[in-house]
Amino acid sequence: MTPMHRQDFIKTCGWSCLSFLGAVPFMESCTGTKYLTGKLKGSYLEIPLDAFVLTRQKELKFRHYVVVQHKALAYPICVYRLSASEYQALLMKCTHQGTELEVYGDRLQCPAHGSEFTKYGIVQNGPAEEHLRIFPVLVELNAVKINLA
Repeated sequence: MTPMHRQDFIKTCGWSCLSFLGAVPFMESCTGTKYLTGKLKGSYLEIPLDAFVLTRQKELKFRHYVVVQHKALAYPICVYRLSASEYQALLMKCTHQGTELEVYGDRLQCPAHGSEFTKYGIVQNGPAEEHLRIFPVLVELNAVKINLA
């Protein structure tokens, strides 16, 4: 192995840093999962619409999903933003053996046995055979209301 000269090392590191900084705008959608606590109002679990807002710069950008928790729920609910007026709420409980699911973009996966579900709750890979529980969703004013009944 030949040693690297100091000037070559600095040049290589400089180009690496510049290329990383150039990639940052393209990585905005790679943000982590947003977890929030919903407000329970009767049989509805409410979350603010702005929970999906990612940036408010020149153009609005939105998160594809958020994970909603509440102490009254045994499992969290993943809420996908399908459009400005359409949302999908899925119970994050694997239909195989009840393990809490993990979210990976447009799919949910069971860490125990590998079952996978789409953002619509449809089984893609077993061993699970049943689709996920879907909750009806209403969008009113500045809130997304998940009907838990």
